[in-house]
Amino acid sequence: MLPRGWRDLLRQIVLFAVAFGFYDLVRGLVGSGSLYKPFGDAMKIIDLERTLHVFVEPSINAWAQNKHWLMDVADWTYLNGHFLITFLALVWIYTRRNDSFYFVRNMFMISMALALVGYSLFPTAPPRLMPEWGFTDSISQFLLGSTQHIDNGPGSAFLNGYAAVPSMHVCFAVMLGWSMSRLVKRKAAMVAWWLYPLLVTFVVVATANHYLIDVFLGAVTAGLSAVLAKRLFARARPDVWAFGHATA
Repeated sequence: MLPRGWRDLLRQIVLFAVAFGFYDLVRGLVGSGSLYKPFGDAMKIIDLERTLHVFVEPSINAWAQNKHWLMDVADWTYLNGHFLITFLALVWIYTRRNDSFYFVRNMFMISMALALVGYSLFPTAPPRLMPEWGFTDSISQFLLGSTQHIDNGPGSAFLNGYAAVPSMHVCFAVMLGWSMSRLVKRKAAMVAWWLYPLLVTFVVVATANHYLIDVFLGAVTAGLSAVLAKRLFARARPDVWAFGHATA
């Protein structure tokens, strides 16, 4: 269960705890400044998508609102499922495919560093804070009467305040989908992991937490993180940080 012993496991836990803590801190600082830039940047995205004729997020959000059970599933997935799936997948990779874990870990660390640059340079209000464009904040409605608060719970570190660009839900889903599809043996599991990023894309758009451009940039961040993890880290320590090719 512990391929490299308790010491290595504790090292990984501390590393992720520090990274997520720093990530959450910067995310909070991004949302503590003037509101003019986040909403101004959101308008830039909306104007660009309208120019490209891809501004379909209000229609998707409205359609999902009429499917109450689907909306509840999407809201719960955004708040909790994303974190749980990511956590369980990382645990599985660490315990069952340890030769690939450190590459995946490095991808995650690089992606969060890149995201912080995006959040700092382009703080953006998510669609759910733009009701004048037809968006409904389904997350807040889902939490009414719940003991969970919008800024607490397992997925709070990825609940964007004014940090919508890039979408880290999609970024993490792409990195996990790519990694897990190469590490599992059963074809059904492989297909499920390939489809996982599409599910997360629907969730973040239907719940009005991200624009399509956020989704695209989230996928780009994932790809760039994989390239950097391979070209920089894996080359530096190929015996530890390269992606293994073992299959179950």
